[in-house]
Amino acid sequence: MKIPQFKSFVDLDDYAALKGVFENNYIAEGPFCKEFQDQLLSLIGSKYGVFAPNGTLALYLGMLALGIGPGDEVVVQNTTFIASANSVTMTGATPVFVDVVSHCDLSIDISKIVITSKTKAIMVAHLFGTVCSNMNELVEFCNSNEILLIEDAAQTIGITNHEGKHCGTFGDVGTFSFYADKTITTAEGGFVVAKDPKVYEKMLFLRNQGRKNSGTFIHPEIGYNFRITDLQGALGLSQLRKLPSIINSKISVYRDYQTQLDGHVEFLKVNEDFAHIPFRVVVFVDDAESTIAYMAKYGIEGRSVFYPLNRQPCYSCFDSSKISFSKSDECYKRGICLPTWVGLSQEQVEYVCLNLKRGI
Repeated sequence: MKIPQFKSFVDLDDYAALKGVFENNYIAEGPFCKEFQDQLLSLIGSKYGVFAPNGTLALYLGMLALGIGPGDEVVVQNTTFIASANSVTMTGATPVFVDVVSHCDLSIDISKIVITSKTKAIMVAHLFGTVCSNMNELVEFCNSNEILLIEDAAQTIGITNHEGKHCGTFGDVGTFSFYADKTITTAEGGFVVAKDPKVYEKMLFLRNQGRKNSGTFIHPEIGYNFRITDLQGALGLSQLRKLPSIINSKISVYRDYQTQLDGHVEFLKVNEDFAHIPFRVVVFVDDAESTIAYMAKYGIEGRSVFYPLNRQPCYSCFDSSKISFSKSDECYKRGICLPTWVGLSQEQVEYVCLNLKRGI
């Protein structure tokens, strides 16, 4: 049996949505994108939001609009996808890495954050379909220190707390990704929401060559091209219509794993104040590398969790030798992402679990 880590969930409904764009004979950013934007804002519960070509550029666009740039420092949790840190360097600012709470709680450890005169913001990444466990404390910490809060919510579309407040709306900006493996996909694509209308206004200029609207060659500000296409807009609308069934499928797969692996592994800590839509099913064993290698012999694609940022070769120029990242290191040593996708059968989950338990 061959079981990949992930399969994109696209079907004939999505194909029909793309056909509609060609029939409309307008493939650049247009009416389908506008409708997709409106529905996203309604889902997220934000007044202000714009598209970006992908999740990394969504972070970059949001930070540019907040005025983050050379000479600034942005605190980033040490366990996250490298795009979180790379988007900071794109602005000219410096990422400062901070360890996570524990090997199975990937929230940034607030007690380890050192605020300096250069600290402009904290970027928190909500990973694997759950929200950071200390979200309320992070908001209070940023407010009390008068620094900005950026939410990398690439993996958490559709996730709200018990009061209905959506992940990504707690910070000054929040960003989402629609890459092929995300809960809903447009193949590539990103979205940025903002609290402040002035930040939103700035993003409108930045994303469209320094003008609010296309069709004019007068550019009041310096801007760039962060537009997407109506092909992506139509695909996004089709995916949104299936979001409830996608969520149900992901939760069902997660529960199947829980049933099969109860007592054998440790699961990623989930913030119970928020809904949980598993982006990946993440478990922890004594030795992830050897267990992943064992499963691979049986056609199962397990993956490690994110490599700690302070150990990335491309960030070796930043001296972190005097800082402990023991929790990030333990997370990487023990964490495994199990195959998680819409359509994964109970039989396939049982096969993964059988070989995982044998490989522990």
